Amino acid sequence: MSDILSIAYPWIKALHIMSVIAWMAGLFYLPRLFVYHTEQSQPGDSRDVVFQVMEYKLLRYIMRPSMIATWGFGLVLVMTPGIVDWGSAWPYSKLGGVLVMTWFHIWLSQRRKEFAAGKNTRTGRQHRMMNEVPTLAMVVIVLSVVVKF
Repeated sequence: MSDILSIAYPWIKALHIMSVIAWMAGLFYLPRLFVYHTEQSQPGDSRDVVFQVMEYKLLRYIMRPSMIATWGFGLVLVMTPGIVDWGSAWPYSKLGGVLVMTWFHIWLSQRRKEFAAGKNTRTGRQHRMMNEVPTLAMVVIVLSVVVKF
């Protein structure tokens, strides 16, 4: 099994990176949609319906599959011999960043349901501020993996 993982490592790593890019794109874009949704529509108007469709499709067809793929390929990479030095701090700081991004994904999903129910209570400014969460998590993850602090 470890031979197969070692041989497939470059492919798994490439697929992991691609799924991370797709997931991050959604994590950056969905809060921005929430800003526009909050500032440009009222519950039940035609724009509200359009925003709801966009948010649902982004979350359901791009973000969720790419998050699952990111986790799946990442776990396979962790199981590949010689890739992770568990005596270092970086795997744990990376895991912390990934858990923050996963929490944020779930938080966004809950906010989308609030919009769908016409019960959004947050302002555009609050959504703009939350838009910084994936950036901070990304910084931690990239520095963890590349610099290995």
